[in-house]
Amino acid sequence: MLDVMIVDDELAGRRTLRECCARESDLNVVGEYGDSRAALEAIRAKPPHLLFLDIQMDLLDGISLARSLDPAALPLIVFVTAYDQYALDAFDISAVDYLLKPFDDDRFRRTLERVRRRREAETAAQRQEALAAVLARIERGATTVDVRPRVLAECGSRMHMLDVAQIELAEADRNYVKLIVGGDTFQARSTLQQAEKTLQSQPMLRISRSCLVNMNHVREVSRTPRGDFILVLAGGATVTSSEGFRDMVRQHLERLKVRAC
Repeated sequence: MLDVMIVDDELAGRRTLRECCARESDLNVVGEYGDSRAALEAIRAKPPHLLFLDIQMDLLDGISLARSLDPAALPLIVFVTAYDQYALDAFDISAVDYLLKPFDDDRFRRTLERVRRRREAETAAQRQEALAAVLARIERGATTVDVRPRVLAECGSRMHMLDVAQIELAEADRNYVKLIVGGDTFQARSTLQQAEKTLQSQPMLRISRSCLVNMNHVREVSRTPRGDFILVLAGGATVTSSEGFRDMVRQHLERLKVRAC
């Protein structure tokens, strides 16, 4: 039986991993943490056999957490992330396991098979050496590659992988978020707050309580008689700011103006 800890600052990410682990008879989830510092204390107090560790987290990122672990009691680590350039580095090395969000049951099981084989074959020294190599590679890649996460969203009966840079608009719709890409509308089961975090690599501007706009895709701006802003996006969608966000939008647009010297 493998004792498992899950460290991810997103509730949905922890839930997905917990559900995947529950379907495996030899995995026992002994803890899950959204706070990386609390996770580090728990791991130091009682190291698990297997650690699912998100790379991008607030306060203490997954790389720093991994570097802080005791080499003599190092668990098997599976890094989890939505940033695929890190995954390419890890796959090149093929010594530390990786899950690229979003993943399905088949991908999870294949990773778990590698984990089981590593547990039988690796010594603690080999595990530490592999971890040091992959962390150095990840950090090197993070400074040279443009971070462009992807999201999985539904359109009709199909699921699509979307590059966040292509998303023009995110809008809350009950338990979902609508994502606009050109003339297409996709749905993701999420809150607007979660979507805003996922899209943070883009210049997203909140123009109302329920709407985020990628300013890279704004093609035209006008105003209503009452002073709210009308934004026309590259794909043709038109959205209007609300009164409560009017000043925020105005200030953002002021910063974009070309001024005479």
